[in-house]
Amino acid sequence: MPIPRRSPPSLLLDQRYYCFGCRATGDVIDFTARLFGISQKSAALKLAQDFGIDPRPPAQSDIPILNAELHPNLEQLCIRVLREYLRLLRIWKVRYRPAVPGDPLDDRFVESCQMEATITDLLDALMDVDAAYRKQAVDVLLQDGRIYDLQAYVARKKKEEAEFDRESEPCA
Repeated sequence: MPIPRRSPPSLLLDQRYYCFGCRATGDVIDFTARLFGISQKSAALKLAQDFGIDPRPPAQSDIPILNAELHPNLEQLCIRVLREYLRLLRIWKVRYRPAVPGDPLDDRFVESCQMEATITDLLDALMDVDAAYRKQAVDVLLQDGRIYDLQAYVARKKKEEAEFDRESEPCA
């Protein structure tokens, strides 16, 4: 069933799509299949061809072997610290957003807006299949003790947030 043509357009497109007209939803393969009126398999093959991706599964020899130089504990430390920081940034983005336009911006809100994409990109790099790419991300984070500084910063800020939460609780 093709996507209805409407005016004004009524399609929300993000990591998934949602059509307000027919209430269809799905991922990029579903969207392509509906848009071109083809099967999902044909849509997947079309996307692979359009983006120059080999649709065949990789041979066992093509799967990268983990680099022995990459210490899994350091990698896990980086992932843990970045996840904690990202969680804190997302809390700040909601908790400290301006109540009305024109209100002064809280430093934590500004930091969350500036850093969220960078931290997400670093986490994506640490989750990559390519061990060399992961090692490069770990090396950047270990440079000059950055990950340890961030770990201390996050611990300090989490403590401040816990105190804020305790002060904000209504008296029993």
